[in-house]
Amino acid sequence: MVFASLEFLTLFLPLFFAFYVATPQHYRNHTLLVGSWLFYAWWTPKFLLLIITLTVLAWGAAILIDKSHNEQRKTRIMATAIVLNLASLVWYKYTNMVVQSLNTLLTGHDLPPIPWVNVMLPIGLSFTVLHAISYLVDVRRKTVECQYSLISFSAYMAMFGHLIAGPIVRYKVIDKELRDRVFSVQEFGAGVKRFMIGFSMKVLIADTLSPVVSLAFGLQNPSFVDAWVGCAAYTLQLFFDFAGYSAMAIGLGLMMGFKFQENFNHPYLAVSIQDFWRRWHMTLSSWLRDYLYISLGGNRFGVTRTYVNLMLTMAIGGLWHGGDNWNYLIWGIIQGSALCVDRAYTLRGHSMPNYASRTLTLLVVMLAWTVFRASGWDQAMHMLTGQFGLNGFAMGDAIALALRPSILVTFLIGLVCVVYPGTKFAERGGLNAPAWSNIWPILTFAYAVMVLAGQKAIPFLYFQF
Repeated sequence: MVFASLEFLTLFLPLFFAFYVATPQHYRNHTLLVGSWLFYAWWTPKFLLLIITLTVLAWGAAILIDKSHNEQRKTRIMATAIVLNLASLVWYKYTNMVVQSLNTLLTGHDLPPIPWVNVMLPIGLSFTVLHAISYLVDVRRKTVECQYSLISFSAYMAMFGHLIAGPIVRYKVIDKELRDRVFSVQEFGAGVKRFMIGFSMKVLIADTLSPVVSLAFGLQNPSFVDAWVGCAAYTLQLFFDFAGYSAMAIGLGLMMGFKFQENFNHPYLAVSIQDFWRRWHMTLSSWLRDYLYISLGGNRFGVTRTYVNLMLTMAIGGLWHGGDNWNYLIWGIIQGSALCVDRAYTLRGHSMPNYASRTLTLLVVMLAWTVFRASGWDQAMHMLTGQFGLNGFAMGDAIALALRPSILVTFLIGLVCVVYPGTKFAERGGLNAPAWSNIWPILTFAYAVMVLAGQKAIPFLYFQF
């Protein structure tokens, strides 16, 4: 069950909020927890026990840290709990890739492969581990109070708004609301509006562009135009899919009285790679900065160490995204390299006009998305050779047939939505007149529901991470 599905809209969501509103305030975390576990079990019930085990592990370890008076023991408890969390992630997410790589190596030397049955990745595991690690570190650093209620902590970890694909909600962000929150009709209305906007982004733009992306990335020798049409479609699809999901998650949080952090801030208007990472998947960027980059030493140990830490942080961040091929690691290294070049260029006092830096940043981001989206290195090279014009320039018949008027209109709407926030018209208030700002989300949501009724629900792209 995904947010953008009729079963979620017509069954789960109304029933959940009926029980949630009817529940006395003191017991709403209980309702939230039961509803969230049912939501997860609807998808893969057999992995619910794993999520519960990791939750109890983080909860118990945090209490031991809080009760201990020995600093070294506190650190050992935290480290042990983090290693166990990471071990579960490594087993479920990366074992297949390592074994497949070893088998490729073995068969290449005429040696028998390792017998192996692929391990299935539980959805939401990556985000569960990140939530657990940030909570344990924050308790150890004493930046949050330890939560002694297993129900409240489990509700935080399992909250269906962010469980499957983020945004990454740090415990301290909603600590106060977990302990005491009031159901507000105004916040509920604001949450519904935000949910409807995110739903429309996903169904009307991301899902509409999905077939073009699959077609272009499946071509053996895409031309220059084919490859860039596919890359541009994926650039828009990924943004509207993930930003749409984040908007729905933020909206669901508001409907229950929680205020999640924003996850996107017009990333394709960034004027540098560093600026891009301040705008794209902001909760992951800040997580990597606070719990990985700074832990590695940040910029405290000289210039060389700073660049090494940047590369390591982005490489690990790239690897976190997936374990079915090495492209995510390569994508992370590309991002780390771009950040190093950006930093060196800026520190030497160089600069360029905004239009040039914005264009160059978007070009780097899109080329990197090609590697990110490809199912393997061979497919990435097919697309990249096309993007550099090595397979000819003319549009192929397959892409020409796929670009129906509805697809072209979706492209145009997507581009306008991306560019509009950077215009003078938007800065002056643009389309934010109160009446219109309340009407258009309802209209687009109603249309999106009608579209969804005529097609199969498509999972969010970040579900695979």
